[in-house]
Amino acid sequence: MSFQLIPSTHFDVQVQFLPRDTYRQLKQKLEFLKSNPRHPSLQTHEVRGKTGDFGGKIFEAYVDMKYRFTWEYGPKKSEITLRN
Repeated sequence: MSFQLIPSTHFDVQVQFLPRDTYRQLKQKLEFLKSNPRHPSLQTHEVRGKTGDFGGKIFEAYVDMKYRFTWEYGPKKSEITLRN
């Protein structure tokens, strides 16, 4: 199953300030996320104690050792919203 990625406005704004190399890495990680949210290089894990805008869990994944991003499933079944 492949997911459609929906960036929040907040996510889009933050991406603009990433260093060029980090931005390239992020693009690669988002491709992994589309096809497999549990891809080993993402090191995906649940953010405990937080609920997403659509009532589900929030997850965190790694771009590199310094940068991470959060996401959640929804609003539709085949969609992932990029949060932060």
